[in-house]
Amino acid sequence: MRRLLVLLIFSIAVTLNAQTPCSGGLAGIYPCNDYDLLSSIDLNTLAGASGGSIIANDNWGWVDPLDGKEYAIMGTSTRTAFVDISDPLNPVFLGHLQRTSGSSANFWRDIKVYNNHAFIVADNAGAHGMQVFDLTNLRNVTNPPVTFTAVTTYTGVNSCHNIAINEGTGYAYLVGCGGVGNNGAIFIDLTDPANPIDVGGYNADGYTHDAQVITYAGPDIAYIGREIMVASNGVGGSSDDKIIFVNVSDKANPIKISEATYPLPGYAHQGWFTPDFRYFIVGDETDEPSIGNTRTLVFDVTDLDNPVLHTTYFGPTTSTDHNLYIIGDTLYEANYTSGMRVIDISDIDNSTTTTNTFTEVGYFDSFPANDNATTSNGAWNVYPFFPSGNIVISDQDAGMLIVRKSGTLSTPKFDRNSFSMYPNPASENVTIEVSQTKRINTISLSNLLGQTILSFDKLESSSFVIPTNTLAKGVYLVKVDNALAKKLVID
Repeated sequence: MRRLLVLLIFSIAVTLNAQTPCSGGLAGIYPCNDYDLLSSIDLNTLAGASGGSIIANDNWGWVDPLDGKEYAIMGTSTRTAFVDISDPLNPVFLGHLQRTSGSSANFWRDIKVYNNHAFIVADNAGAHGMQVFDLTNLRNVTNPPVTFTAVTTYTGVNSCHNIAINEGTGYAYLVGCGGVGNNGAIFIDLTDPANPIDVGGYNADGYTHDAQVITYAGPDIAYIGREIMVASNGVGGSSDDKIIFVNVSDKANPIKISEATYPLPGYAHQGWFTPDFRYFIVGDETDEPSIGNTRTLVFDVTDLDNPVLHTTYFGPTTSTDHNLYIIGDTLYEANYTSGMRVIDISDIDNSTTTTNTFTEVGYFDSFPANDNATTSNGAWNVYPFFPSGNIVISDQDAGMLIVRKSGTLSTPKFDRNSFSMYPNPASENVTIEVSQTKRINTISLSNLLGQTILSFDKLESSSFVIPTNTLAKGVYLVKVDNALAKKLVID
């Protein structure tokens, strides 16, 4: 939601280049449960500036279809940053796209991806429009960081709060676009990303803050195959705060299906369908001071014409919830000062209005100072959709953090024809072995920057024990006889 432009920000300016396991409830300075910190890039690097008016905001991701490399796209107050995270332990800041010339720095930038392009809007930024960036420019950047250029900027809008894209149909939905006579949703055809075309809109229910748009494949047979927009229309603690369901299949004639309300609204913010389209789960951004702990609302939308409040989940902290997403039976929430919360919703059917079956199964608290109910600090967004399982958190203060479920960072399988290495991960010592018929001459151990940490020569043995108890936790490369290198994790 809209906030004052002056914030007191708890700044953590740190860039980490090695895995920091979650151990004893902490990953370095960050409280955690079952999620390790792989690396981070600080806000100053991403934004190219620092200070109380600079924050990180939205993030999204892109997977290159040519080689499967993963990239994080990070919004900041000043610009959009692009990071190669194909090696999540050593991310590379490739460069940035400056905000539209003549627009102002802003707290609200939102990004979505379609057809190898990023589409970027900004709120309260003047004549920013919608930037279109060709993500294939991220391939083969030889001397990062660089300044990128947009393919085009769609100027049919000025400032927009948010953007949703239905990747199945190629339409974008710009919402909260002040100054163009439509604060609801504006429909944009992205068939040609370099030439976005306005094809209609929906404004019958006032201001839309966020939306999800899908091609429906759920239990309500009347709408199968239809394009459905679910809009979160937050206006701030009144009966006008509601969730709107709209059939947008015909862009020239969108039809409202229904609306849903709930008790004690603060600011209807954002929501996401479960994979079976039976439930729509919603976060309210400002209700915590009056409600207590973080509240997440679940609507049964088996009948899209009659959405019903199914259950309410209360989290373990008082922090304010922001964006949420669902993969399978897992709900990922960015809850500002309490960071990323991971919630098991597998027993959702057995929840009721008086009983909730959700269970928090993990978290990574990117803002360790407190869990207060404020929108001024902490995790803005969490992107959990990378095939690798790596998750990117955009934290207003810390910048970008890459995390991963504990125990899932793989190490190469031993090649018995070269050498074996065990235990791995290790804490005290690690043993290197080759066949009894062979001999090891040299062993070197380096960090991921290529700096040699330990080296041994003239060994002439089939096995050797490397003392690792003095090494910092993280990931190293072990090379035998200047040949094959393997990854070693020190925990």
